[in-house]
Amino acid sequence: MNARDSITLIRQHLIDPEVCIRCNTCEETCPVDAITHDSRNYVVDASLCNGCSACISPCPTGSIDHWRTVPKSVAYSLEAQFQWDELPAQQYIADDLRAAATSDIADIPGSRQDSGELQSNAATTASSTNAPWSAAHPQLNLYGMKNPALATVAGNYRLTAPDAQSDIHHIVLDFGNQYFPILEGQSIGIAPPGVDANGKPHYLRMYSVASPRDGERAGYNNLALTVKRVQQDHEGRQARGVASNYLCDLQKGESVQVSGPFGANFLMPNHPGSNLLMICTGTGSAPMRAMTEQRRRRLEKGQSDNGKLLLFFGARKPEELPYFGPLLKLSPSFIDMHLAFSRVDGQPRTYVQDKIRSAAQAVVQLLKGDTYIYICGLKGMEAGVMDAFDDVCNAAEIDWPALHARMVGEGRFHVETY
Repeated sequence: MNARDSITLIRQHLIDPEVCIRCNTCEETCPVDAITHDSRNYVVDASLCNGCSACISPCPTGSIDHWRTVPKSVAYSLEAQFQWDELPAQQYIADDLRAAATSDIADIPGSRQDSGELQSNAATTASSTNAPWSAAHPQLNLYGMKNPALATVAGNYRLTAPDAQSDIHHIVLDFGNQYFPILEGQSIGIAPPGVDANGKPHYLRMYSVASPRDGERAGYNNLALTVKRVQQDHEGRQARGVASNYLCDLQKGESVQVSGPFGANFLMPNHPGSNLLMICTGTGSAPMRAMTEQRRRRLEKGQSDNGKLLLFFGARKPEELPYFGPLLKLSPSFIDMHLAFSRVDGQPRTYVQDKIRSAAQAVVQLLKGDTYIYICGLKGMEAGVMDAFDDVCNAAEIDWPALHARMVGEGRFHVETY
């Protein structure tokens, strides 16, 4: 047997470091722990990856869906992947070497020899991997770090009170004549200018769009973001967020490089009678604002679809709740709103899960109908919210685990937490 007789080709799974936003979704999703990361890159261990594709659908940017055909003996190591700033090109493999390979590409789990694409056989997770059936078709990945769209800052306004500890900004970006379509629930990517401590360009940070599909100002080619200036990490330690401070400090007229759009799942339904049950904290309100404003504009035009809106929105104090003033101007007949505040002097701490339990009757009524659930905010809220749904449903003799599973499968349960 010569050297060529012993060649084994594999289709190696790789992550694009230029598009990856380091959200950790892939590592949490991988059932065989093949994905790991260091301070800069997320990488895939070729010796563990079985091509199951469980990580593909949950990835918000598509950075996870990349593959290279390589001889198994020289597969890209973790050490090599940690050093990448971009993916390597597919290396040429001579036809005679392919013919001598002891493992055909078609035999690798999840692969398709005809197109080189992978079929997704991922098990359904707690969040829907499909958009609602009636959602508008999203445009995806039109612009990347190598060919970004150039937006102009049309406005930058502080949303929270001047003396509030939480500094949250409403930032409007105008795209001029560039084609940059966006849907409610989608996100854009922004890489701060400059380099990090290692002398490498900053990677993308993703921000949910806070405006509806026809623009922050209706009929204009612009969009809005809801950005909190990060000065501390989740443990309260001093940590200056590079991207958030860059965005919050932008002045009107400055230019910003934008990648995207991203997001094919966290989209709103468009058919008559569909209800939205929205749960958010802090800047997790961005996609909820977009969906609510889209519904409000439709109603203003006489295009109401009779769907109900139920919102649970949490913050520490009223003065730290984004869009507090505009929210109070919305009619109760348009939206059933429940605000939870956890740090108001002289009042018990209240969280969104407490408000869900208090509004059990309204929640159950929607859960029995054509309802789509959206959860966005800090990851720590997930367990409390799920427990609250379980309690509310048990009291109404509804099997919440079964209902949740059905909603996930039908594209009606969407979660984006960080």
